[in-house]
Amino acid sequence: MNDFLQALQNFFVSFASGAGLTIVRTLALFVVGLVLIKLAQSITRSVTLKSSKLDNSAASFIISIVTVALYVVLAIVLISSLGISTTGIVAAFSAVTLAIGLALKDSIGSLANGVIIIFTKPFKKGDYVQIGDYDGLVQDIRLFNTKILTYSNEEVIIPNSDILSSEMINYSTMPLRRIVIDVPIPYDADVAKAKSIILNSLTSYEHAVTQPAPAVVLKSYGDSALIFSARVWAPNEFYWDTLNDLYEVILGDLHEQGIDIPFNRLDVALLPNTDAPSVRKKSLSLHVGGKNNEEGKRS
Repeated sequence: MNDFLQALQNFFVSFASGAGLTIVRTLALFVVGLVLIKLAQSITRSVTLKSSKLDNSAASFIISIVTVALYVVLAIVLISSLGISTTGIVAAFSAVTLAIGLALKDSIGSLANGVIIIFTKPFKKGDYVQIGDYDGLVQDIRLFNTKILTYSNEEVIIPNSDILSSEMINYSTMPLRRIVIDVPIPYDADVAKAKSIILNSLTSYEHAVTQPAPAVVLKSYGDSALIFSARVWAPNEFYWDTLNDLYEVILGDLHEQGIDIPFNRLDVALLPNTDAPSVRKKSLSLHVGGKNNEEGKRS
């Protein structure tokens, strides 16, 4: 019995002074590391999400970076605790990282551009933007690409590298947008009266703002009409409603005051045939087309 107890004691002493102590220490470090990572995640999430300078995309990116960095540090600590040299591991990790970076250089470029977009914030979720040939509402800003929804309900995924390398228009940045409508007026119409009617149409519209004040100016001399430019400012959220409604309002107000929108005409005269003196001279008016100044509506 004494021999058994002595052998058991020797086993535990050997275990505690050798590999056993290393394993226990490593497990303890692993548990403590997980607890510290969860605590750091909680603190980071609380700080970033409550910050007024960061949106949700930037906060999520920071939390992800902190989490990955902490897990890498924990892995290195655990490997060192087991007595394994980390020099070779770090070198191998660097080589693998370099190979992956060369293979995924385009994706990494998009990732870097995604970080730039998230922190510089040229647009945010819900903004109406035009990027290249596409325009629509920003639905999601990701690390590698950005998703927009067009007014035709088409989902477009644009790589972030393309966004920063092309021209972009953000229509939602400013609170007001200017609306410009070209209105053709007959040459024989009362110019002052026509300007007054158009200006009244602008100022009486419900979404038109008074500052900057609406204006009507003579823009150019057309082939069959004077082209007046009607200019008015409206809140950004009412831009399309104001644009589409004013086309109808201006047309109706001009018609009520006896001023019609002119259209192209061609007068054709049929000369009498010299060989047939009985043929009378006739005059015809042929409509060859009209001008359509209305822009396409966007729903």
